[in-house]
Amino acid sequence: MTRGKQKIEAQRKNAEKNQKSKGSQFEARVVALKVTCPICKVQLANQNQLRDHYGAKHPKENPPAESS
Repeated sequence: MTRGKQKIEAQRKNAEKNQKSKGSQFEARVVALKVTCPICKVQLANQNQLRDHYGAKHPKENPPAESS
């Protein structure tokens, strides 16, 4: 009968461990995305990615200045 008690204790400990908030990747991603394409509203991490995005998706347009 000892194993029954051990099993219940192990389940309780696992339930407590799984309830702790670990933070989601979605929250981290929102913080990392800081630059937005003014044409299609895609969020990008930095100015270099915005420049590459313009070259691929909006080749006829000029990318905005870095101060924007």
